[in-house]
Amino acid sequence: MRTFVKLSGLRTAAEMAWVPEGGAAGLYVDPDSPRPVALAKIPELLDALPRETEAWAIVTDPSAETVHALFESGIDRLQVYGRVPDGLEFLEIHSIVPSLAIPPAGAGGAPPKVPPAEDYSRLHLDVTVGAVAGGSAARPDWEICRELVETNPGRKLTLAGGLTPANVREALEAVRPWGVDVASGIESAPGKADRTLAEAFVQAVRAFESAPTA
Repeated sequence: MRTFVKLSGLRTAAEMAWVPEGGAAGLYVDPDSPRPVALAKIPELLDALPRETEAWAIVTDPSAETVHALFESGIDRLQVYGRVPDGLEFLEIHSIVPSLAIPPAGAGGAPPKVPPAEDYSRLHLDVTVGAVAGGSAARPDWEICRELVETNPGRKLTLAGGLTPANVREALEAVRPWGVDVASGIESAPGKADRTLAEAFVQAVRAFESAPTA
């Protein structure tokens, strides 16, 4: 089975073309993010997205109105840091991917509470650092992430936090997630995605898959 690969922090039509088949582009719509995408620009970016890929909007503590507007813009899934609001439609709920706050590596702490599988078949594992979540380059505790993967069979868990082309293979070996998500690890500067790094990240994932022990 191929590993799901999400490239986050993409902001231009040219960058959308980097998303591998079966993967996703992550668009930060929080204006305080170092890599924000305006709601009005989303349709233009979706037009440039390759076939057999998805577009995910990334938000923190969104209102129900924000959720409605993002799905109306054409995105496929909504990755939510913090609280999922009340007042959502059935299909919206099932297209939301909650991001579980994992303790940073070496900090200790217990696994987060896992929301019900009947509502959310996909989960995102990341470290929440500061007011704006995502893309901090902080690494979560991989042992806790591995425990969550093992105790939630059949659910699609995507690992994020501090991943780079250099360490994603190690992360895949340690955690065995369904997918991986990268933002700062494919940037040449804060908020500036780099094609060479993005391609190297995808190649590292595919190398893991082709190894005898994968």
